[in-house]
Amino acid sequence: MGKESIKLIANNKKAYHDYFIEDTYEAGISLAGTEVKSLRMGKCSVKESYIKIENGEMIVYGMHISPYEKGNIFNKDPLRPRKLLLHKYEINKMAGKMAEKGYTLVPLKVYFKGSLVKVEVGLAKGKKLYDKRQDIAKKDAKREMEREFKSRNQE
Repeated sequence: MGKESIKLIANNKKAYHDYFIEDTYEAGISLAGTEVKSLRMGKCSVKESYIKIENGEMIVYGMHISPYEKGNIFNKDPLRPRKLLLHKYEINKMAGKMAEKGYTLVPLKVYFKGSLVKVEVGLAKGKKLYDKRQDIAKKDAKREMEREFKSRNQE
């Protein structure tokens, strides 16, 4: 099997800031033709989106795909709920985890894998405010150390 090219369309950086990502899954997504054309132009946002499991199906809400400019009556609502395509056992596994306290599903990335649109789904646990502060402090300390290291090496 040849190496399929992966082209990133949208990334959810906010998810990594707001959640601890425990596990990730790759899911397909059912889209209309004009939506795929819009994605090829990179017009997608997953910042405010979330995923729910309903009737054994995973559905992503709040994922914004801009309407295709050259499209016509076939353009769909940019914020419509879209079905994610996973195996039944994967969905059941995630549903079991979500029944535990504090777990949620968030889309992390939207990308092309070959010609197919894929969504990376993260099984996440919410961060508390102090966790976020710790992360920011770690980032600042790392940046400071890199700055020190850089100034020492220039001398």
